[in-house]
Amino acid sequence: MPRILVTNDDGIYSEGIRKLAETLKAVGDVIIVAPDREQSAASHALTLNRPLRLLQIEENEWIVDGTPTDCVNLGVLKLMKETRPDIVVSGINFGANLGDDVTYSGTISAAFEGALLHIPSIALSAVVGEHFSFDGSVQFAVGLVRWALEHQRDPGVILNVNFPVAAPAGVRITKLGRRIYTEGVIERMDPRGRAYYWIGGGAPSWHPGEGTDFEAIQAGYISITPLHLDLTHHDSIPRLKPLEELLAADASR
Repeated sequence: MPRILVTNDDGIYSEGIRKLAETLKAVGDVIIVAPDREQSAASHALTLNRPLRLLQIEENEWIVDGTPTDCVNLGVLKLMKETRPDIVVSGINFGANLGDDVTYSGTISAAFEGALLHIPSIALSAVVGEHFSFDGSVQFAVGLVRWALEHQRDPGVILNVNFPVAAPAGVRITKLGRRIYTEGVIERMDPRGRAYYWIGGGAPSWHPGEGTDFEAIQAGYISITPLHLDLTHHDSIPRLKPLEELLAADASR
């Protein structure tokens, strides 16, 4: 059977990962390696300044006192090094990962770490609201993971999936939207008169954009966005080529 590595950034006891892992047992052998606590907005952080602890709590279930990226590394390179997973599935995250927010997301970064290890990977996130439930999302995840295992594709491209709150109207393949933060930093004073700060405290809004993940979610669709780690802006390379000669003298000093 296919081997499925499941992780997240909400921690191993999150309802999203528990329901996802249980449902994916219909598709393959599931191994959970997840953080021992919430790691939201951990981005692609690796723990390099201290040792990591890896603790088995159940058969095929492990917790790590580190980031989602640490979990994928330990899962692939330690626990599953003899027979690597066929796919990495990250989530289901409690809250959406849309647009610019993917750069902060531990859920997305766990999938990217799978991609860096040449393993096809999927990130799953759900918008939270009234009458929210993971049940429909996990059933969709089963079908998507089964499809991903049956169809060969570039392991360097992850699928970022976001679910609307209500029953979805359908599925759309999308691009990233752009988020606008109206108040990025909130300042408060503690009882001793010292300032402290909350980052990202303002209510966000979005640039309207046709074909974006946010547009799909707003319309009640499941959004699937293909993402990759190549941050190169290829169109700028020919325009910047003259700098090679222009700055050559400064570079040789």
